Amino acid sequence: MQKRIEWGLLGGRLILGIIMLAHGVQKLGNMEAAIQTFNKIGQPASLAYVAAVTEAIGGGFLILGILVVPSAVILGLTMIGAIILAKLPSGLIGGFELPLSLLGLSLILAVTDSRKLSLSQLIHSKKPSRIK
Repeated sequence: MQKRIEWGLLGGRLILGIIMLAHGVQKLGNMEAAIQTFNKIGQPASLAYVAAVTEAIGGGFLILGILVVPSAVILGLTMIGAIILAKLPSGLIGGFELPLSLLGLSLILAVTDSRKLSLSQLIHSKKPSRIK
């Protein structure tokens, strides 16, 4: 059962990482459009930069399996911000359903971690044991 759980967490980690990396890279690739979108909802340009960098780096970290728990927490907070500041007025369907789903994945990873096929696991497993 534990193996199945680890494979499931790996799938969730990769899916969340790919989606967040894609959104972050999209914003970074066209910051002018991202800033305009943030301005339309009454948010400052600086928040567009913070969101873009957070999504890109956090997504990349999840894909690689580096700092999974803190990355998931930060991405979850980003999704809460997206829901409250941008998507809530549109309702669930066609509005905040995607950020809510991503928040759910973030919450699962923040609580459980995911070490299957992660760089963190590889690094920790290669450390020499201390001689007593």
